[in-house]
Amino acid sequence: MTEAKKMTQKQKSAFTPKLRFPEFQNDSAWMPVTLRDVSVPVEEKVGDRKLTPVSISAGIGFVPQAEKFGRDISGNQYKQYTVVRDGDFVYNKGNSLRFPQGCIYQLRGWGEVAAPNVFICFRLKEGYSDGFFQSCFEKNIHGIQLQRHITSGARSNGLLNISRDTFFDIKIPTPSLAEQQKIAECLSTLDELIEAESQKLDALKDHKKGLMQQLFPREDETRPRLRFPEFQDAPEWENKKIGDICRSFSGGTPDTSRKEFYGGTIPFIRSAELGKRSTELSLTELGLKNSAAKLVAKGDVLVALYGANSGDIAIAQLDGAINQAILCLRPYEDDGPFIYHYLSHKKDWLVATYIQGGQGNLSGEIVKSIELRFPEPVEQHRIATCLSSLDNLIAAQSDKLEALRTHKRGLMQQLFPNPSEFES
Repeated sequence: MTEAKKMTQKQKSAFTPKLRFPEFQNDSAWMPVTLRDVSVPVEEKVGDRKLTPVSISAGIGFVPQAEKFGRDISGNQYKQYTVVRDGDFVYNKGNSLRFPQGCIYQLRGWGEVAAPNVFICFRLKEGYSDGFFQSCFEKNIHGIQLQRHITSGARSNGLLNISRDTFFDIKIPTPSLAEQQKIAECLSTLDELIEAESQKLDALKDHKKGLMQQLFPREDETRPRLRFPEFQDAPEWENKKIGDICRSFSGGTPDTSRKEFYGGTIPFIRSAELGKRSTELSLTELGLKNSAAKLVAKGDVLVALYGANSGDIAIAQLDGAINQAILCLRPYEDDGPFIYHYLSHKKDWLVATYIQGGQGNLSGEIVKSIELRFPEPVEQHRIATCLSSLDNLIAAQSDKLEALRTHKRGLMQQLFPNPSEFES
């Protein structure tokens, strides 16, 4: 092979990200290294030690088996589980929506755990940054390479047929240790900020939930435990059925084989899109006319009747059409926001009563039969305004959190080479 050809091959196997920190601008291109070269397999068996059996959930990481499955499923296999210590990485070859070729997470803050022996465990050698490689796995660099080795779906146990040899042949484009650490520190700082903002969002949601417990009466009580000062001496709340104070209707779905029914200007709201400001599908006037789909207006109260989102409640954020899995509640009086917040407060009861174990469904008749207690309109408005202001804070915090996550995704696209350029 001529020197020119050798140089061309070397250039093809090298990678350069679009964005590099100033101090590394003149460094050489990143060179791919295999996991076999940079890591050591972890294969120590648990034996008689008493460790927490864990699993891995995509997007979350390590979780105790008892939490994920409702019980410890290790059984007789427990002694053959692998001892995983903080700093070790574990590959779960189960497919998921986010990681179709399996996910990899590093154990942090657990000490020692027991991982199923079908997982592939490893730790990095000296000279390689844990944080850098975890970011590579978060970017699914492993999955992009593994997908060419998957010729069929998951086996009966839900795991992909990926061998250890195939897994350790994964190549990771890698810069110097100093650049690895710089990238890891940058992304770690962003992760800490994201976690802090996520905790703020959770705190706001918990505050609203606690406030609703105070602002709405308990079961069999006619007054809430907390009332605004101007309503301390107001009358007891009056019992009313949803069906008596709201007009209600469900929708339908146009024939999906009729292309002329879709792609129009009418947003088509499905149960997973309750409360969203946009929809994936839209209908034409012809599609609306030739189906049971019904129009709702911004401000209507929407309830998901069945499916994975059964029991969800939202205020419509746009004018559009609904399908048969949604019930629209349109109050005769101007108390839609109050009803929305009250039903949101009752959601846990609604799910526990009618959708036990995720197996049941709601119906329009069930929702219409629900009894709520109502104060005078002015107090309704005061409560709804208070809770809506909290909703606005929650929405703003959610947008801030999503903006940070989007920023991180964009930054990672710049800081790492394009995975589609990887060679086998």
